[in-house]
Amino acid sequence: MDQTWIARLAGGAAGLANGLFGGGGGMVFLPLLTRRGDLSSRQLFATCVGVIFPVCLISAGVYFFRGGVSLLTALPYLLGGLVGGFLGGRLYGRVPTVWLRRLFALFLFYAGARYLL
Repeated sequence: MDQTWIARLAGGAAGLANGLFGGGGGMVFLPLLTRRGDLSSRQLFATCVGVIFPVCLISAGVYFFRGGVSLLTALPYLLGGLVGGFLGGRLYGRVPTVWLRRLFALFLFYAGARYLL
């Protein structure tokens, strides 16, 4: 199968996960982008964020127009998330990639355990 179609199918799977679960598309994209082999670890994380951002915008728009978003509830998280995203982006170049991978794995493990309990 052509690499372009594999990428499109992966994007579809990530978008579907993001739309169904309200997030998680990045967890689909990162392992798939890792297999491409032509990106450094830092480029992988940055590309994943760059790809998932528009996917999240689409999902959020659909949720919003279907009445599924409580802006009053979301606002404090959004403000904190904007600050955290800015700080994370600034610290990104200073954190060794081995620790980025470990932190990401710990986050996935924690999130998975929380969903199971």
